[in-house]
Amino acid sequence: MRSSIRALALAATLLGTAAAAQDYPSRPIRLLLPFAGGTDAVARLLALKLSPALGQQVLPEQRLGAGGNIAHRAAAEAAPDGYTLLMAAPPLVINPLLNAQAGFDPLRDFVAIARLTAIPNVLLVHTKVQAKTLGELIALARASPGKLTYGSGGVGSANHLAVELLKSKTNIDILHVPYKSATLALTGLLAGEVDVVAVAASSAAAYVKDGRLRALAVLDAKRSSAMPEVPTAAEAGTPLVAVNWYVLLAPAATPRDIVLRLNAEAVRAINAPDLRERLEAIGGEPVSGSPEDAAAFLKREYEQWGKVIREAHITAE
Repeated sequence: MRSSIRALALAATLLGTAAAAQDYPSRPIRLLLPFAGGTDAVARLLALKLSPALGQQVLPEQRLGAGGNIAHRAAAEAAPDGYTLLMAAPPLVINPLLNAQAGFDPLRDFVAIARLTAIPNVLLVHTKVQAKTLGELIALARASPGKLTYGSGGVGSANHLAVELLKSKTNIDILHVPYKSATLALTGLLAGEVDVVAVAASSAAAYVKDGRLRALAVLDAKRSSAMPEVPTAAEAGTPLVAVNWYVLLAPAATPRDIVLRLNAEAVRAINAPDLRERLEAIGGEPVSGSPEDAAAFLKREYEQWGKVIREAHITAE
């Protein structure tokens, strides 16, 4: 009896949501942000365009904490009516792989709306390291296993896993030194505390330009506009992709017509010339596609990082 009542209640909710979708949107839309920094910057750029296009305010709302999981859970549990959205980044798929108690399933609890942009990571070394190419770094690591060190923003962070992906593909041993943030890891590299770091190309461009750090490879399928002279990892002989991506999501069961409306407006917004220019200033480029493209991308990311985490036996601290 209780199961029947729950099923009827869910059906009534979905019917009501479907009816409301015809007038969507009729009130402001919350865009939950798990992080500050790049997530906040991309969200606010998107909201500037989406608000007039939809005829309602899109309001970025930071829900920081628990490695992003406060916002992830809040979005997963929100009503599937299009009035609560999530600006997702790599921790969305990484966190549940590290911690079974994360409280959400990144593939089941959300519907993908659109990929927005990606800011590539670049593999950097301190100038004291005797490697001017990715191939030379790999050779150096193989010659002295465990001697080289790399910094990251902490266990399970995107830049931690980026180097673990490199290690997995090349069978090298580099010692991990976790910091409290990627910014502190980059500072540690500048000070010579560690030998290698993978960070957003836009964050490192100035240090590479003035000669304080050496860039070996961009961890993307194409070169970065922030440092176009640096080859991709594939061009350097070791194909791998580890980027800081941003995808717009809604709670699962959000009506299809709302998802399609949001996809169309988000893709139009992110490709607007003024937004493209502002994205390039932070090292990003627009990424277009359908909701299905975005869902397939999330699945690939989940599978790639799941493999890395299992093989390296990484667990949440």
